[in-house]
Amino acid sequence: MQFDSAVDLYLVHLRVERALSENTLMAYSRDLSKFTSHIEKHFTADQVVDLAVVSSWITALNRSGLGARSLSRHLSAVRGLLRFLLREGLIREDPTERTARPQIGRRLPKTLSEQDVLALLDAPSAETTRGLRDRAMLAMMYACGLRVSEIVDLEMGDIDLQRGIVTVLGKGQKRRLVPIAETVLGRMTAYLHASGEARALRLQKASRRPFLFPSPRGGRMTRQGFWKIVRGYAVAAGIRGNVYPHRLRHSFATHLLLGGADLRSVQMLLGHADISTTEIYTHVTREHVHRAHQRSHPRA
Repeated sequence: MQFDSAVDLYLVHLRVERALSENTLMAYSRDLSKFTSHIEKHFTADQVVDLAVVSSWITALNRSGLGARSLSRHLSAVRGLLRFLLREGLIREDPTERTARPQIGRRLPKTLSEQDVLALLDAPSAETTRGLRDRAMLAMMYACGLRVSEIVDLEMGDIDLQRGIVTVLGKGQKRRLVPIAETVLGRMTAYLHASGEARALRLQKASRRPFLFPSPRGGRMTRQGFWKIVRGYAVAAGIRGNVYPHRLRHSFATHLLLGGADLRSVQMLLGHADISTTEIYTHVTREHVHRAHQRSHPRA
């Protein structure tokens, strides 16, 4: 089997078996294409992918000026590919098992203060339908810790106002139930009441999916559109620095832990498959406590 065909087979596996998003699949494809291009350029067509090939590729990436974090991502993509081919019996060994992973520092997530979050959530107008939509949408993203893809994909049937629960479709097509805070329920009720008649008319005319937070044309809101909304309200609220949607999710997790929530509960609410992914927020809270001690203690 040609190596590029093996890559195509692996990408199909990621799409069908692991249900990865198109954005993630594109990232895998880009990284793996660099690996296959390196093999085609420097080795013969019948070359076995061994430690020499992998080492040569890593050396080329280093010489190109790639940082440790990007290099680690490339190596992770190739390691996943070779492990898959080994399981399928298409190669005899995985040379990346003898390849050291680049040492990189763990980047802590940036969060907003509670004051900045409140200012952002109150920035949309409560006098217009679009403002009511944005007030409900931003409040739900923060109070439920949702990803951008999760909130723009929400449909009317995913929310249960009586029970106070939203059903979220996360990574790997896994669904989870997230409780909705009372303040968010109030905003959702006001928004749905104001937009109900217009929404029903649009759906009837266009036969579109009943998105909970649709674009002005009634279709699915794009990730870029959501980012612009967040950024626009952040500027209007006078919040300094780069405010992006995922920062609200980081703030949700950090504020929960600061408030005394246990790590396992936060993991379930965020939809993390591995608790080690959630543990990074404990470093953020420790830094917060340390800074508070330095600011407040007379002998700090």
